Amino acid sequence: MKIGIGNDHSALELKAEMIDFLKEKGHEVVDYGTDSPASCDYPVYGERVARAVVSGEAEQGILICGTGLGISIAANKVKGIRAAVCSEPFTAKMARAHNDCNILAFGARVVGSELAKMIVETWLDTEFEGGRHQKRVDLITAIEARETEEKAERM
Repeated sequence: MKIGIGNDHSALELKAEMIDFLKEKGHEVVDYGTDSPASCDYPVYGERVARAVVSGEAEQGILICGTGLGISIAANKVKGIRAAVCSEPFTAKMARAHNDCNILAFGARVVGSELAKMIVETWLDTEFEGGRHQKRVDLITAIEARETEEKAERM
């Protein structure tokens, strides 16, 4: 699988570990994050990965900042993205199984590398269940569509 990864300055070490881990698992990884320890703006990297996922450049995305929150909020502003912050494997499993989450986010200041590996592995190994959950994902997509229509009407 081709996975886009993005990060801010707080997640340099964890990103490097995740890239190695993903490659060991046979995935292709495209790095959209920063490689600099200088303070930077996480929304830039959240958007880069989100746009890569929506365009098909990457099949899934992983985002890492201090908490995972800010970078996931930025990614979720891109139409078609369902990014979830997961700090343990059960939430990662449910994000895929019930929400068809296409971007996983977590915090470098919240989880260590071994826990991050368990979260990523669980998320990647879980399939979307569809069924009653598809209806709910469709409702989320309808909210996006209405927001787009309302924005067009205001212009």
